Amino acid sequence: MRVVLWSYFFVAVGGALGAMARFALNVMLQRDIAFPWGTLSANLFGCLVMGIIAQLVATAAWFNEAGFIPDQYRLLFAIGFCGSFTTLSALVMEMHTMLQRNELIQSFAYFAATLIGGFACFYIGFMLTRAIRM
Repeated sequence: MRVVLWSYFFVAVGGALGAMARFALNVMLQRDIAFPWGTLSANLFGCLVMGIIAQLVATAAWFNEAGFIPDQYRLLFAIGFCGSFTTLSALVMEMHTMLQRNELIQSFAYFAATLIGGFACFYIGFMLTRAIRM
């Protein structure tokens, strides 16, 4: 039972930090409503962080040497932070708004940039972390 409570704690702390970071990024980057730069940046950066976490979790020996439990990092950063930092609902809402303004090309570009860029950032984060750790 105690482990389960700590799991919720790690997700809650990561979620709060991710939500605040997302809001701050959106405030800094969203100067106009023409294109959702804040959400796109949050989603791409979140994918980069998720790639880094995936590589760190894949090499669990590092966690043992550092004295941390891999699952705690996964709960804090992957589920908590990245889960609240990135958001599909904001992407869908912004795409809907763009389509309502008849911005078909921009909405498709936003969707493609998020998916392709998200995967690219995840892979870059994974590979950079692997290269640094070798």
